[in-house]
Amino acid sequence: MIQVQFMKPFYTKVSGKTLRLVFAYQYFSIVKDDELYHFVPVEGKEMIIDLETKQIENLSEIFVFQRGNRFIRLPLYQLLLISNVHEHLTPILAKATTSDDTLNVVPKEEIQSEMQKMIRELEEQNLERLIDQALENRDEKRFHELASEKAKLYGAQA
Repeated sequence: MIQVQFMKPFYTKVSGKTLRLVFAYQYFSIVKDDELYHFVPVEGKEMIIDLETKQIENLSEIFVFQRGNRFIRLPLYQLLLISNVHEHLTPILAKATTSDDTLNVVPKEEIQSEMQKMIRELEEQNLERLIDQALENRDEKRFHELASEKAKLYGAQA
């Protein structure tokens, strides 16, 4: 069974009888086999809920969660079946149906900080792949260049 550890929409918006929940990087996390996975918006990133029936309309949306270099891809219908996501949705739905001000926007600085963090992580992963490729091709010169670049990158972060 998968347990939802944290679930906070990036923003929520009510349009007529529809509630739209949009999730961003690390605003949604799950625990599977005692390991924490964070949501990454590479495929699906939103839930669309009919406020009259309380039914999710986009059940085929694929949510992706990441831990290091491992990914879990779950269609929304499956996530609903095998997790406690309902426990986290209930207060969000209650707030959306009782509040006139349903727009919950994350501060721009926080978004930029998250984006910079994600870009840095992707650059590091790319550098690791390039180093592996240089080793695989036995390109000693390229390996040393990349290793030097990696040392500069990690030296700047320390």
